[in-house]
Amino acid sequence: MTSNTVPGNSPGSSINPWLVAVTVALTTFMEVLDISIANVSLRHIAGDLAAGQDESTWILTSYLVANAIILPMSGWISNLMGRRRFYLICVALFTVSSLLCGLAPNLFALIFFRTLQGIGGGGLQPSSQAILSDTFPPHQRGMAFAVYGITTVMAPAIGPTVGGWITDTFTWRWIFLINVPIGIISFYLTRLWVYDPPHFTERRKALLASTFKIDGLGFVLMALGFGCLQIVLDKGEQEDWFGSHFIVLLTVISVVSLIILPFWELRHKNPMMDFTLLKERNFFISNILIFMLGFVLFSSTLLLPLFVQILMGYSATDAGLLLSPGGVAVLLFMPLIGYLINKTDVRKLIMVGLILNIFSLWMFSLLTMQTDYTTMAMLRIVQGIGLGFLFVPINTAAFADIPLVKSSSASAMINLSRNLGGSFGIALVQTWLSEGSQRHLNYLVGHLDPYRTLYQDQVKQLELLIHHYGLMPFDLNQTANAIVYNFTYQQAQLLAFMDNFKLLGILFLIMIPAVIFLKKRDHSKQ
Repeated sequence: MTSNTVPGNSPGSSINPWLVAVTVALTTFMEVLDISIANVSLRHIAGDLAAGQDESTWILTSYLVANAIILPMSGWISNLMGRRRFYLICVALFTVSSLLCGLAPNLFALIFFRTLQGIGGGGLQPSSQAILSDTFPPHQRGMAFAVYGITTVMAPAIGPTVGGWITDTFTWRWIFLINVPIGIISFYLTRLWVYDPPHFTERRKALLASTFKIDGLGFVLMALGFGCLQIVLDKGEQEDWFGSHFIVLLTVISVVSLIILPFWELRHKNPMMDFTLLKERNFFISNILIFMLGFVLFSSTLLLPLFVQILMGYSATDAGLLLSPGGVAVLLFMPLIGYLINKTDVRKLIMVGLILNIFSLWMFSLLTMQTDYTTMAMLRIVQGIGLGFLFVPINTAAFADIPLVKSSSASAMINLSRNLGGSFGIALVQTWLSEGSQRHLNYLVGHLDPYRTLYQDQVKQLELLIHHYGLMPFDLNQTANAIVYNFTYQQAQLLAFMDNFKLLGILFLIMIPAVIFLKKRDHSKQ
């Protein structure tokens, strides 16, 4: 086997594997970008379609729910109909639904088309990773995952910036329409360069020739379990979590379904989710690590823009630009990380990634409202490099001992873990931020005593300052007290942000023992 062709005797065996890598990376970038690109445009969409702000959030939820349902079963569907065919269907569905989203006449139509888009997108990530795993021999897989990692780590970072720029410059419809030419190019290149390897084709033929039974109950359990879970995570904060009967009902359905699911799947001959993969130690630990990576990646990508917008007055575009240096760092360092995979123990690389992230998150927890843009951008660069040192080694460790015939199922599970981590991270950080602000506010207000001389002196100084600048409100004392309260609330929010950044760092610190239990990779056998 030469190193510059696709392994095996498939129709694509003479194709340079890097052409395949670029093809699937392009599609994955488009899909991952679409998860976050619409966030900053919701207000514009709601206004244009005459919808309420709460109603418009279903534009995001519908996509995420459909994505969460289809993603875990994508490996099973690939094995049934062929990975190349399934991938082409997903690209076509994503592209056509993107066009329909851009042309949607009302909110209901947009939500429906976003659901279709989520179904198409849900199969793209795991299929892309499985294609790379089969296309590249083990000694080149680290570099291939580095190319894939650029798309999955960089896209969430630049999504809000790109979405805001497109919406401000053109119209919100172009955040969907921009996918159409990219999707057409991807579809053409996939037909040209991507093929199923011989071992996959043989296994599929054997599967179809056997007494194959569709895992109907597994499908229902996954749809209910992951679908309801995604709605709970996406709507929990808005609906006051378990104070809402709607959230409680969906939580019960999700928990019951997900408890039954593994017991049923382990008994089924052709399960939709292959839980036996978790018996492999590296794959099990890698799923835990990639879940936490998704948790921190998406939650920190949410926290930093919120911090600078709420407390420092940044515009949405400027806040998005603050994330961009981290994305550039990922782009520059991923090839180096891919090279180091075959030279260094992956456990050491993961440790480097964890340490860089712990350091940057701890420094983020020390931010003040006077911190300058350059300092925050540099910390984001350090974090971006750290995320790169996590993504590629974790995925390489996960697939190291997985048989090629199970790469589709393994890819579906590892991508599900990362996406669930992201959903949990965003949901919990929003809640921690809200509750933390209120907790700190209660504490700080409890120490504001209007009868203390220090407090009265501060209020009088504010009254003089207001009067000095020619402002003559109806009640100087009331205005001065309002300023004190607003400043106190601002400090409470600052403390809540500090707590959240610190907690994310602690979560990564807890992951260090898990890395130690990963099996050492023997490079001499690659």
